[in-house]
Amino acid sequence: MAEGLKSGAEHERRLSAGEPALWQQVVEQLGTALAVIDPAGRIVAVNQAAERLLQRAAGSVYGRDLHDLCHRDPGGGLVPRERCPLLRALAERRAARGDDDRCLRGDGRLVPISWSATPLADDVSGVCQGMVVLIVETAADRRAGRERAERAEQSERTARTSALESLAERLTLVAEITDVLGQTLEVDEALARLSRVLVPRLADWAAVDLRVGSRQVHRVAVTGPEGRAAGQEDWRGHLPPVGEATHSPLVQVLNEGAPVLQKQVDLEAPPDSPLATVHDAFLGAIGAASAITVPLGSGRQVTGALTLVRTDPARPFDTGDLDVAGDIGRRVGLVIDNARRFGRQRAVAEAMQRNLLPPLPAHGRFQLAARYQPAPPGSQVGGDWYDAFALRDGTLALVIGDVVGHDLTAAAGMAQLHGILRSLAWDHAEPTGAVVDRLDDAMHAITIVRMATLVLARVEGPDTGPWTLHWTSAGHPPPLLLTPDGSAQYLEAGQGLILGTDPCAGDPRPSAAHALPPRSTLLLYTDGLIEVPGSDLTRGLSRLRRHALALAHEPLDILCDQLAARTPLGSTDDVALLALRLPVP
Repeated sequence: MAEGLKSGAEHERRLSAGEPALWQQVVEQLGTALAVIDPAGRIVAVNQAAERLLQRAAGSVYGRDLHDLCHRDPGGGLVPRERCPLLRALAERRAARGDDDRCLRGDGRLVPISWSATPLADDVSGVCQGMVVLIVETAADRRAGRERAERAEQSERTARTSALESLAERLTLVAEITDVLGQTLEVDEALARLSRVLVPRLADWAAVDLRVGSRQVHRVAVTGPEGRAAGQEDWRGHLPPVGEATHSPLVQVLNEGAPVLQKQVDLEAPPDSPLATVHDAFLGAIGAASAITVPLGSGRQVTGALTLVRTDPARPFDTGDLDVAGDIGRRVGLVIDNARRFGRQRAVAEAMQRNLLPPLPAHGRFQLAARYQPAPPGSQVGGDWYDAFALRDGTLALVIGDVVGHDLTAAAGMAQLHGILRSLAWDHAEPTGAVVDRLDDAMHAITIVRMATLVLARVEGPDTGPWTLHWTSAGHPPPLLLTPDGSAQYLEAGQGLILGTDPCAGDPRPSAAHALPPRSTLLLYTDGLIEVPGSDLTRGLSRLRRHALALAHEPLDILCDQLAARTPLGSTDDVALLALRLPVP
């Protein structure tokens, strides 16, 4: 019994913490890989488990940098030292751990590991002498779980990215449509541009229906994919009247102004009105798999409906598409309302301007011709005008002018200047520059015109000649004189400031004079005949000179018609033209 106790005591003595051999035995037999590194990160010692994990003999790793030797990223690349948490902990003399790292073994295999590191400090000085690092190969199921988690996260990122790209594409489409619609005030052109953007970016087919009156509907546009059958365009034209109390999406949109999304099953519902019958036949003919119908306009201002169709069952419309289409419909409705309002205003302004332009007088043997040409469709009517009248002494006065501004305001201002200038010039024999100076002084006080350009001219001389042109120009393009010898000359003298720029100027406006040969032709015109936005004015003047010379021997009416018809391509301004031809003595 005593011998048994003695043996036990001897065993306890052998396992005592004071025995150095005990800790060496623990380290050597420990099943977890252990490595000791010095303050520089170099390997000082490894146990047998570490040799097995690293697949490297102890003698081959002593003095090697543990990070450079083993630490790798998931792709096998060396992890930058500044990103290594073990080296960071070593530098800061603190404990650390890592649960998702990779270790490069001696056989070239990359294994997932987790590790735990503890500083080693001197018992006396407390100075850090290195670190003890325990390394465990991560279980395969943990690795697989992480991989699954990574795949799920990647899938979620992909889904988020796809959603953001879809949203960005839709917003880009709306912005592009807004820009396209803002480029024209012509309804037909706006709808044609809209359809070219929507198909195929958002839909395979698009149809636009506009209200005509309270109940009538007109299908004004049908657009499909390239290579479509031409017969599909036959769906355009007048549709049956809009009925009441019907479930047809088109009728609901036109009556109630609420957008409708139709899935495949919705498209199979039987029609319940003549309009629905025609619309459903259209959808069936193009093979609709889903459709969206939205109002053009909003609230009570529904001017029509936009129908978008997709023919692929695997790519139906969703609520996001419905929101985008609804936004587009509101914008299109606003453009249509503005275009119709602009058209009405333009028609009134154009009619007013034409009615204000006076008939040309019969003045001796002089020939006179004039033309007024409105701006192209989609542009605004300007304040261009011409005038010709006999003064009190029988002299012929000629005027060409352009009020700055557009539409009714410009037309009204033109009428005011026209009347005032006639009154100022009629019974005054003073130079033309003095007459225009008095007009400039009065303009701000008794008209609504802010600025204007004009040429005032007088043709002086007896009936049999010779004749002299006296004129002044207030910032207006110069008169063009065509002579029988085949030359053309711009009369650039007599130029002064635009009306309205300096009403208090002390210097009188210049006047000029030039002889008018028999059978010569004088052209007064506005800038719409020579100017194109963004082009060189000199080129426009050269073009007018060339065209006028080619027509110089034509009758005056033909000359005016041809010049007005040759308005520069791209011009957005209206044109006034006044021509005088001198007789043979």
